Amino acid sequence: MIHSPYIRRNASVQRVMFLVLLALVPGIAAYAWQFGAAILVQLALATITALAAEALVMRLRKRPLQPTLGDLSAVVTAWLVVLSFPPLAPWWLTVFAVLVAILVAKHLYGGLGQNPFNPAMIAFCTMIVAYPSLMSQWPMPGADGFAAQLALILGGARELDGVTGATALDALRSGMRAGGAADAVLQQGTEFGVAGGRGWEWIALGYLAGGLFLLATRVITWHMPVLFIAALLAISGVFWIADPATHASPLFHLASGGSMLAAFFILTDPVSGATTPRGKLLFAIGVALIAWLIRSFGAYPDGIAFGVLLMNMCVPLIDMKTQPTVFGHRGGSR
Repeated sequence: MIHSPYIRRNASVQRVMFLVLLALVPGIAAYAWQFGAAILVQLALATITALAAEALVMRLRKRPLQPTLGDLSAVVTAWLVVLSFPPLAPWWLTVFAVLVAILVAKHLYGGLGQNPFNPAMIAFCTMIVAYPSLMSQWPMPGADGFAAQLALILGGARELDGVTGATALDALRSGMRAGGAADAVLQQGTEFGVAGGRGWEWIALGYLAGGLFLLATRVITWHMPVLFIAALLAISGVFWIADPATHASPLFHLASGGSMLAAFFILTDPVSGATTPRGKLLFAIGVALIAWLIRSFGAYPDGIAFGVLLMNMCVPLIDMKTQPTVFGHRGGSR
């Protein structure tokens, strides 16, 4: 038996958010290495916009700026918006998206801890529906020319043929719709690496390193990341084994797009995600299934954001129906 006094671990919002930002650094470093330093410009722009939006809301609500500006939650949201966006998006699109995330998805529902939907995913889905062309302009791996990238972000003429290319998910779907088999498309396209999208494999490893850091520091638990990764591998694996000519391998789904970012940094949002043990299982499987369906049959190259938002809508029902049995009671929690 352990007796008091107890030493409580420091788990302030600011500390948790700082650790999340720190965990994103390996992925950001890999991003800048593979696709250029434009991502750093977008991160700075998004951070300034998020803090300004937070300050504006606090003033309008006649509340003190601290500790809201210092808790780093707005910065985390801004970084997640940027990391889900094309780094060559024009500056105003980044600003608009961050404003949607902070003002609408977060503060319209009451602020930190009260938003039912993931703010970064709300911003992504809003922008990809409103501006699908701008949201598809991704840089090619290894492309040089930071000055050219900066000019595009700040409003230069958007001559993109020599700068941008299709993502691996987009290229695979386009090749298959043209009549090619999945394995043949993956062998021929320059967008593909060893396991997934060229360049995205390193970024996925960076997010994995950051996710393991969050697990080691107990900022997140293993449930959501492991369940999501396992579900995505299982769902894509079944169809790949059944028909490899029309479905990509499980490893490709894991190493391409936003899979690893979602596993460790999006699904683990403690506010908008499920909270019960069985609820986390249903939530992770639901996001993985919707993401795979949209990737395989939908109109958008990646479906993780839509999967997260659709499952966010189901969280109240999921949590209500999956409450564990209260000690001393039978057949339910009531």
